Amino acid sequence: YGVQWRSWQGSDGKVIDQLSNVVKRLKTDPYDRRLIVTAWNPGELEQMALPPCHMFFQFFVSEGKLSLAMYQRSCDTFLGIPFNIASYALLLHMVAQVTGLQTGEFVHILGDTHVYLNHFEQVRTQLSREPYPLPILQLNPEIKDLYAFTMNDIELLNYHYHPAIKAKM
Repeated sequence: YGVQWRSWQGSDGKVIDQLSNVVKRLKTDPYDRRLIVTAWNPGELEQMALPPCHMFFQFFVSEGKLSLAMYQRSCDTFLGIPFNIASYALLLHMVAQVTGLQTGEFVHILGDTHVYLNHFEQVRTQLSREPYPLPILQLNPEIKDLYAFTMNDIELLNYHYHPAIKAKM
């Protein structure tokens, strides 16, 4: 996905950094309705190992809060969706910080949503567990450039978890 987000090949050969362009527009025109990044490139689908599952996302600003809506065409409920939620929520918080906006909502639109047959037992185990209180995401407030974040700048406070549940991809 990173290639499509950061190095989209235009028809004229020009490389387009969609993510950087959206961040710049959020700083100059936060109410623009075209704050979109797409990974769905029909001209390159045949060259991809797997067509993008999370196809595009759009930022939206209302009352100083930045929200993010992401459309996912194929949704592996057990293995994929939890990772996708965490990843896009983190991206939302990071982009909000570097654009000086408050964090709004992450909206996840699911297309073909499924549980694979060989994950049923793992899903039953997951559903039997009592959830822990949600952790608090803390980002290094000194970071003002999206590409300057490192793992050391991201912290989850009070993160409690159950043992891992293994499943085949």
